Amino acid sequence: MALGGLSACGGSRDPSALSQPRNHLLGVDRGAQGGSDQLRGGVNAYLWRGAIDTLSFMPMSSADAAGGVILTDWYQPPGSTDERFKIAAYVLDRRLRSDALRVTIFRQTRLNGGEWQDTPVAPNTTSDITARILERARQLRAENGGKK
Repeated sequence: MALGGLSACGGSRDPSALSQPRNHLLGVDRGAQGGSDQLRGGVNAYLWRGAIDTLSFMPMSSADAAGGVILTDWYQPPGSTDERFKIAAYVLDRRLRSDALRVTIFRQTRLNGGEWQDTPVAPNTTSDITARILERARQLRAENGGKK
C-alpha cells in the first residue's frame, strides 16, 4: 500500500518536466551546471539534483546542498487520510554511485483516536525511491554530455 501511494505520485509527472528542476525550497537550481559534477560542499551535483527532482512531489522541510541533506515534511498520498510519509535523503560522496546515497523513509498511520503512530514502510519502498533518484541522476549526467 505504501509503495503504491509513493510510486503513483512520483510516476505521474510529465516526463518533460524532469529535465527542469523543481527546487521549491531554494528557488534556483545550483547543481549539475556547466559540466560540473560537484557542488561546493563536495557532494555529487547529479545525485543532489536527482534527489531534489525525485522528491519534488513532497513538501520540502530543508535542503542543504553543501552538506548533501534533504529533508521532506510529512506527505499524505492522495486518497489516503490515515497514512503519511517523510523522507530524509543524504548525498554522501562526490561520485555518482549507489553507495553515495542514503535514503530513510518514515511512515506513520493514524490511530482511531486521531494520533499518529510510527509504522514500518514496505520492504521495497526505500530501495525503489533510491533507484528512482539514481536513475534521475544518471539521466541528468547523460543530458550533460556524460561528464563525470
